[in-house]
Amino acid sequence: MLLRLLPALLLALCLPAHANWHLDGESSRLSFITGKNGDTAELHRFLVLHGKVDRKGAASLSIEMESISSGIPLRDERMREDLFEVSRFPNATVQAQLDLRPINDLANGAQLELRLPLTLTLHGQSHNFNALLLATRLDERRFQVVTLEPLLLRAEDYGLLPGLESLRKFAGLKSINPSVPVSAVLIFTAR
Repeated sequence: MLLRLLPALLLALCLPAHANWHLDGESSRLSFITGKNGDTAELHRFLVLHGKVDRKGAASLSIEMESISSGIPLRDERMREDLFEVSRFPNATVQAQLDLRPINDLANGAQLELRLPLTLTLHGQSHNFNALLLATRLDERRFQVVTLEPLLLRAEDYGLLPGLESLRKFAGLKSINPSVPVSAVLIFTAR
């Protein structure tokens, strides 16, 4: 009986290294800070994220733009319609290629700093970044990836300046900063 059980047990222990990693959207967070009138900062986040890292290290993250949340429903609606144009561009995506070996080799609780090239596609425009990330092995089936430095996104790079101007006029503001820092805490689970 033990001889039959042993191979199954070994396979179960090896599973995370060879499994797909799926984003735990409930535990993950993607947020950004906006500035207006030169002296006011406000926090926003996206509530619905999907993502995975496949066995070959291809990582993808999809952000449902409809899920923007600033705590002010009217502002969220204006951002959906005027800024992000969710009817035309319902999702933003992030793509990257990871070397999974160093992450899979981490002991539980151990961390690894990564400089990772990634591509963000937002509002129909794509741009590359070098993200500084911290990967932490939480346990045998979960790891966390956190931005050590926020990614700085510029509205002009994604064709968002007209929508930003529309928001500024609607809200009666003197200015809205066209650059925003974006931070992420992403939890992945092996399946």
